[in-house]
Amino acid sequence: MIACRAARQCFFQVSIDTGWHEMSQKDHWEQVYTSKATEELGWYEPHLQTSLNLIQGLGLAMDASIIDVGGGSSTLVDDLVDAGYRSITVLDISERALSLAKKRLGSKAELVTWWVGDMEDIDLPEGHYDVWHDRAVFHFLTGADQQHDYRDKLLRSLAPGGHFVVGTFAPEAPPTCSGLPVQRYSPEQLEATLGESFELIHHRKALHMTPGGVRQMYLYCHFRKTS
Repeated sequence: MIACRAARQCFFQVSIDTGWHEMSQKDHWEQVYTSKATEELGWYEPHLQTSLNLIQGLGLAMDASIIDVGGGSSTLVDDLVDAGYRSITVLDISERALSLAKKRLGSKAELVTWWVGDMEDIDLPEGHYDVWHDRAVFHFLTGADQQHDYRDKLLRSLAPGGHFVVGTFAPEAPPTCSGLPVQRYSPEQLEATLGESFELIHHRKALHMTPGGVRQMYLYCHFRKTS
């Protein structure tokens, strides 16, 4: 997962047996991916079918450039590769998460570009991506400055007419995820946050049940870059 830039790095209070201590966001996610198997993580699904359906529904060529921001050890990259897409990038702050995904893919991992880093610091190519996918990264950005920085990077990196496929917590979802606060969105709130440079094409809700039995209602939206 990805959050605010290193120059003003956030710190989160993480509960441990001996009390509370400060942990950098990178260390937090490295610990999450080290302490649990992928199948035990709260956001795990065997297949991100909603995201996959939205991406495939765009009708893009197999060489369309797709970036999965905060992809972690998600299986979406597996399904994209198996579907025949040939220009896939996975970006995540956790080196451990990406190593798990690469190990699972085996030799297919060579077909993917893997970037470890903070999305807001990494130098993404301008106007390059046809699809920017984000499931459960944007909602960790709870400050207006963080949200605006993300939007600016998204706007700069998407190709003209490019697509933003995003999944966030809906208003009825829990207020936290993985021990961290989240920003919950209605379609109207997300549309207002992104601004006039993005047109909302489609939205739907999907209930996710965590491996631990917690109900999380997600809002999925498809936006198109208009300027």
